[in-house]
Order: sequence, then structure tokens, then C-alpha cells
Amino acid sequence: MTQQEFLNIIMPFKDKVFRLAKRLLVSQEEAEDATQEVILKLWKNKADISRYKNVEAFSMTMTKNFCLDRLKSKQAQNLKIVHNNYEDSNMSLQGRAELHDNLDWVHKIINQLPEQQKMVIQLRDIEQYDFDEIAKILDMKPTAVRVALSRARKTIRETLIKMHNYGITKY
Repeated sequence: MTQQEFLNIIMPFKDKVFRLAKRLLVSQEEAEDATQEVILKLWKNKADISRYKNVEAFSMTMTKNFCLDRLKSKQAQNLKIVHNNYEDSNMSLQGRAELHDNLDWVHKIINQLPEQQKMVIQLRDIEQYDFDEIAKILDMKPTAVRVALSRARKTIRETLIKMHNYGITKY
């Protein structure tokens, strides 16, 4: 496999790998390192790439495992989960401020979710993977993915409702 063939396979989902790494590792630099590491591992095993049914799903699984290993390491004790790729340039300044505040609240709530629910939210609602792909990436059954997603969304929704009803400004 040539370098160009490899890049043609990898480039369409490289940003998804980065966003998952960013969700799990918070740091831009850590996420870039993780993305680079996953791509390097794929390059080293480029001869085996044709054997994988879904290289993208395999890459996402590699990313998840690499990031979770990083989070478990002593070097990563202060890392946390966030996500910052939402932006709409057609909004008014006030609309942008409100959206930013709401996203900040959602990020804070997501940070409180169990690890598995965080990853399911990332893969389904942000990366738009289907349930079967998420199940493969996270080594779960599709029904367990649906349950985790439902619980995560319910927690987020209920927390936001409580915050808005009670005028809570800190979480």
C-alpha cells in the first residue's frame, strides 16, 4: 500500500478520531498526540488494513483504548472530558452567548456522567455513528448502547430542567 492509498483511507475519518480523543483527553495537545499515535499504528500495520471490514470503526476503537490507557496513566490524572466543536456563524451575538452558556452547562453535566455514557454520547450524538458501529467500538451489545445513551440523555435533560427551574448558576 502506498502512502497516498493509506491517506485516502485514513483522511476521511481523521477528524473523528481527533474529536473522540479530545472528548476523552480534554487537552488539544493530548488529543493531537493520540490521533498521531493511532495513525502511526495504522501506518505500521498498513498491510493488514485490507483485512478490516470497517477501518474507521477499528480506528475509533484504537482511539478509545489509547485514550482510556492515557487516562489511567499517572501522567493523565488531571485530564477531563470536554467537547468544543459547535459553532454557527449566522447567529447574533446574544444567540451565540446563550448557545455557549448552554453548551457549557451540557459539557459540565456530561463530565459528571459515567465513562461509558460519555463515550456513547460522543459517538452517537456528535460523531453520528449508528448503534451497531458504537457497539463494536465500545465492545457492547447494541441494546446496551441504546440504554446507556438513553440514560445519559435523561440525566442531561433532567439536570438542565432542574437548573433552569431553580435558576442554578453553578454546577
